[in-house]
Amino acid sequence: MELYLDSADINEIERAFELGFLDGLTTTPTFMHRHGITDIDGMIVRLAGIVPVLQIEALGNNADEIENEALRLLDLGLDKNKTVFKIPVSLEGTKACRRLIARGMMVNVHLVYTIQQAYLAMSAGATYVCPLVGRLQDQGHDALGLIRQCVDTVNYYGYNSKIMFSSVRTVEHVRNALDAGVHTITVPWKIMKVLADNHFTTIGTQQFIEHTRLMTVKVGDVIASQNPTATLNESIKDCLVTMTSGGYGAVSVIDDEGKAVGIFTDGDLRRYMSTNQGDVANTKLSALNLQPPKSIESSALLEEASDLFKSHQIDTLVVTENKKVVGMLDIQDLVSDTL
Repeated sequence: MELYLDSADINEIERAFELGFLDGLTTTPTFMHRHGITDIDGMIVRLAGIVPVLQIEALGNNADEIENEALRLLDLGLDKNKTVFKIPVSLEGTKACRRLIARGMMVNVHLVYTIQQAYLAMSAGATYVCPLVGRLQDQGHDALGLIRQCVDTVNYYGYNSKIMFSSVRTVEHVRNALDAGVHTITVPWKIMKVLADNHFTTIGTQQFIEHTRLMTVKVGDVIASQNPTATLNESIKDCLVTMTSGGYGAVSVIDDEGKAVGIFTDGDLRRYMSTNQGDVANTKLSALNLQPPKSIESSALLEEASDLFKSHQIDTLVVTENKKVVGMLDIQDLVSDTL
């Protein structure tokens, strides 16, 4: 199924065709008017240089005027093998369609609302026959039924026309088009942008990224450049200054050789204050009952750190190199900022 963008917004168009797989662009005078475009011919020439196939309006009160307008547009420098002329369905429109097809041009007979109109367009040899699904549904008609009738007619009688599903309003319309077996669909950018979105896809992608990160990234690559530490001779107040200034929830307590002898956290502070009285702030760390911390080498993979967090039910690890403290790893560091 061919996929077209339906737009006259140059920013949308340039972004959409960077995707590399769209078959072409459909646009209308209404779209151009909405975006304040006054040099229609200039915009048409510009768009023709951006997109693989451009579908543009060829308007007139009769077949002669429609044919002449298509020829005039080609004279702007358009390639007839990359240009489709859109003609509203009518007897004069289908007459003009037949003439343009005989000249080797491509035609989209659009604004189709009935199977009878679609039949005339097919009989005239239209390259595309284009019912407007959203507009039909707005009027309470069975637009999807019409789409299926058009596809069945092409398939049954062997017409060369492609049925184009247009006036797309929702992502569900894209699924409807696929279900109906249409040959072409033209989709506005706001719908096209969300076609790949799915909650479960997002979750699965995040899991793959996270698990890949755990298996390939080293602990030393994610720890902060600052190394919040305190010695046994320092006080709880000194720890608080270090924690507050760096925005940390804990500090590594080290001995004179820089080896870890414990961790002091904001949780430890709350627990100590609830069970002790007096000058808590000036209490030396050496007076606390510090437990040997859980540590990990900076060269270890994050996967090993994740296992330690889970097995010991902790959220902070001391990071070492040759047994000397070089930083701290928080459980939140396991998750990339890009997730």
